[in-house]
Amino acid sequence: MRLDTYAATTWPEYSRSTWKKRIEAGDVTVNGITQMSAKYVVQENDRIEPKKPHVINYAGQTLPVIYEDDNVIVINKPLGVLTHSKGALNEEFTVADFVRPKTSYKAETNRPGIIHRLDRATSGVIICAKNEPTASYLQKQFSERTTKKTYAAVISGIPKEAEAVIDLPIARNPSAPSTFRVSTAGKHAETYYRVTHFGAKRALLELRPKTGRTHQLRVHLAYLGTPILGDIVYGTEKADRMYLHAASLEITLPGGERRVFESPVPASFANEATK
Repeated sequence: MRLDTYAATTWPEYSRSTWKKRIEAGDVTVNGITQMSAKYVVQENDRIEPKKPHVINYAGQTLPVIYEDDNVIVINKPLGVLTHSKGALNEEFTVADFVRPKTSYKAETNRPGIIHRLDRATSGVIICAKNEPTASYLQKQFSERTTKKTYAAVISGIPKEAEAVIDLPIARNPSAPSTFRVSTAGKHAETYYRVTHFGAKRALLELRPKTGRTHQLRVHLAYLGTPILGDIVYGTEKADRMYLHAASLEITLPGGERRVFESPVPASFANEATK
């Protein structure tokens, strides 16, 4: 077995391609000696040891905090900020980098504190866990769909119905594996929407996804022929940003308190929708 394949199998928190980069960067030893060839064939008695991921000191860099206690930190993620790095060698400041000094959950990975994510081009509310019990507690709510998420989106076009539920399964697109599409072979995906403002050619929607499939809102709206404004993957109309914002998250915190965390929808959303 190749060294990168062995590493990805043994430590699946990183993909094989990420392990390849780490090996070539000198982050893995074989029998105590740095091995920089991902193609190295692992022998039965080899002792494979990864070095700790390179952690860049981002002291002084910060993100806006909505709420924080001993178990969670809720962040108002700005537009353009990644939730976590895509690989071990990423040198871009992320939500995970901001949370890293505050959490013991997955602290040695590239996803410290992360239990759900927002796309780089999506702004708004994201909650992170500071310890393993809290992470499990929150993840269970996401998986059981007891959280309530509300988004705002400006769309190109105006939907036929002012209010509706989109119930269409979503699957990975085999012709473009980093994207998704509506498919009968996909997983159940359900989105409620309501038009709150509209102009001649666009509308502002309130979106409440019942499920949490990757790119769900973007795929559902594009399928209806009303893609999100500025969505460079699924949309058609260019803009200064992708007009999707995580406006609120309702969730139960450790201890049983139900809370709603909010991030105001930028004024530009209504302005763009009513042009």
